[in-house]
Amino acid sequence: QNILTVCFSVGYSAVALNHVIDFNEKKQEIIKPVSPSELFPSLPIVQGTSKRIKVLTRLTLVVSDPSHCNLLRSTSANIRLYDIIAVFPKTEKLFHIACTTLDVDLVCINVTEKLPFYFRRPPVNMAIDRGIYFELLYTPAIKDSTMRRYTISNAISLMQICKGKVSSQSESKPLELRGPYDVANLGLLFGLSEGEAKAAVSTNCRAAMLHGETRKSACGVVYTVKKPRQVEEEETAVPACKKAKTQV
Repeated sequence: QNILTVCFSVGYSAVALNHVIDFNEKKQEIIKPVSPSELFPSLPIVQGTSKRIKVLTRLTLVVSDPSHCNLLRSTSANIRLYDIIAVFPKTEKLFHIACTTLDVDLVCINVTEKLPFYFRRPPVNMAIDRGIYFELLYTPAIKDSTMRRYTISNAISLMQICKGKVSSQSESKPLELRGPYDVANLGLLFGLSEGEAKAAVSTNCRAAMLHGETRKSACGVVYTVKKPRQVEEEETAVPACKKAKTQV
């Protein structure tokens, strides 16, 4: 509840509760996600609107062996219950598999140490074509100078390939949360343009959510975007003197 309150105060309208499974630590199973309504009986209202903050469920698998990917390929009933599925590959081979074959919404990038491999354009482009986004954890850039150097270096090398198709993530401590505008400013350090940095905390996150809904429905998701009327654009393009003559 405290973390949700902080997210609400800094300007977020949606939060994902992350359930992490690391097969190296101990044998773990994918359990049924806890309903957000059970954890938070009353959700805060988003600033400037009448809607309450949206709480999603997310599953992140830390994979270090190809056999760990079989769990995602299986038709587990519990996997389908999560709104967002992310994978954290530890090797170049697993990164290639995650980009090309796994049915996930996000591919997480390790930014706390020097990567053991280079990002290659073919798998990254294939992931973009499949609607998959890459996620960077910005918290290490705040905590430590050494990890800040690795974070910026790894982020820049990824940005040169993925054309800004990234989203951002923070760890679970309220003091390490930053508002959307602060995270967008961090994106400028990672090599993003101003528009790409803003998209990393807004439209890219929404696209990942819609990709998760498509994966769950196995069909598709349709959403509408309001566009300005062409008549208004033509009227603004006509000079004032000519507009006056046509009205007479």
